[in-house]
Amino acid sequence: MKINVAILGATGAVGQRFIQLLENHPVFQIHELVASSRSAGKPYREAAKWKLATPVPEDVKNKVVLSLDASLESKILFSGLDSDVAGEAEAAYRSKGHLVISNSKNHRMDTDVPLVVPEINPDHLDLVTRQKSVYGGAIVTNPNCSTIGLVLGLAPVFDLGIEQAIVSTMQAISGAGYPGLPSFDILDNVIPHIGGEEPKIEEEPQKIFGTLSGQTILPATVRTSAMVHRVPALDGHLIAVSLRFKKPATREELVSRFTHYTGEPQKLGCYYAPTPPVQYFEAVDRPQTRLDRDLGRGMTVSVGNLRPCSIFDWKYNILVHNTVRGAAGGTILIAELMVKKGLV
Repeated sequence: MKINVAILGATGAVGQRFIQLLENHPVFQIHELVASSRSAGKPYREAAKWKLATPVPEDVKNKVVLSLDASLESKILFSGLDSDVAGEAEAAYRSKGHLVISNSKNHRMDTDVPLVVPEINPDHLDLVTRQKSVYGGAIVTNPNCSTIGLVLGLAPVFDLGIEQAIVSTMQAISGAGYPGLPSFDILDNVIPHIGGEEPKIEEEPQKIFGTLSGQTILPATVRTSAMVHRVPALDGHLIAVSLRFKKPATREELVSRFTHYTGEPQKLGCYYAPTPPVQYFEAVDRPQTRLDRDLGRGMTVSVGNLRPCSIFDWKYNILVHNTVRGAAGGTILIAELMVKKGLV
């Protein structure tokens, strides 16, 4: 029997991706859709301006959208809420006993809320038990879309001792949601600013790579400096990274770790766990946004163009599908892992 789930922010860009990815899912079925008062009371087909290439699933299009203050039957709530309302709404659902797995930024850095990339820090999910004892429910968060690509690109070589990272992102327009940027601003242009993005990329990896000690996460000491850019691609964030290691690392060591990297979701056979989670390319012109963003159903992070850095030690490129692995897909994978681990 499948587990009933609800989608918070169901009409938005991330909410639509949740609905698309959950169609015919072997573990979860969409039971409830929640959105703003503008959409509440309408069938989903009327409430949402559907923007994905696949049609609205038949079992969803006639569901009536509920308001944010509705009482929900689903135990698991996938949140794609806008940050303006997510903080208060997610905390309220937690206090009602729900498990909220959120793509929103509001609770990511709360000390008792795990910030999870399933392949990297599944042990941080132990914080859920403490939350349930205090609040009755729990919140688990998915990192920023660029952070997810970055940390999965770093994870295979992290044990070699990364001291510092210089990061420059080239982020697709879907990361801004719909309607997003005016075409006049983004066509024939690159915008070297995305509000609030650089601090997330600099701070979140410290928590993700941190060590769980009792009920506290001790942050990792890796220092990151980030620069972000919005580019005229629809989906896919490309990241250029330069790394300084604590001790010398050879090309062979790095390549071996990239090509053999795996994690607990792969070992447990989670439905959306890609094999491999990190795809290494020897070609100097890969990964490319259009060619590689959909690898592993959009869940595989690609790494390539590895070469020595004249200032640090090594540099390479990372690609992540920002609305799949970087948003809805990554959040669903967290829930799948929690089911496998008996935390749901």
